[in-house]
Amino acid sequence: MKYWLMKTEPEAYSIDNLQSDKKTPWDGIRNYQVRNFMRDEMSLGDKAILYHSNAGSKTGAAGEMEVVGELHPDKTQFDSKSDYFDSKSKKEDPRWWCVDLGFVSKFSKIVTLTELKTVKEFEGSKLTQKGNRLSVVPLTKIQYDKICKLANK
Repeated sequence: MKYWLMKTEPEAYSIDNLQSDKKTPWDGIRNYQVRNFMRDEMSLGDKAILYHSNAGSKTGAAGEMEVVGELHPDKTQFDSKSDYFDSKSKKEDPRWWCVDLGFVSKFSKIVTLTELKTVKEFEGSKLTQKGNRLSVVPLTKIQYDKICKLANK
C-alpha cells in the first residue's frame, strides 16, 4: 500500500463534494509526473489525503480518501467542451489517465502547510519544499499517519 497527498481547489472539488458523491474519478490531471504516479504507482487500496489548495484560511489537509477504482482513461481529454480537452490524445492511445477515489473521512480540523513545515516527519519532504506545485505528492506511512493525528486531535 502507498500513501499520497492529492491537491484540489475546493471550488472545483472539495472534501464535502467527495463525502456527498462517495467516489469520484480523479480527472483533469495534465502534468506528466503526476500522470505517471497515477498510472505507474497507484493501486487499489492506496490511501490519500485530500488537500484543499488556494483556499485562504481553509487551505490544507481536509480529509482521507482511498483508491477504489482501477486506472482508466480520463474522459475529459476527449471532450472538446472540457477545460481538460487534449486534441493530441486519441481514444486508441490515451495520453491521460485517472483513478477513482472514495471518501473515507473528513478531518475535524484543517492541517495547514505552515503546521506541517514545523513537523520533523516532513523535513525535506516534496510537500514542504518551496516551489512544489505537484498536485499529487507521495507520502510515507509515517507522514500520512501524522497528518491524520494532527487533524483529529
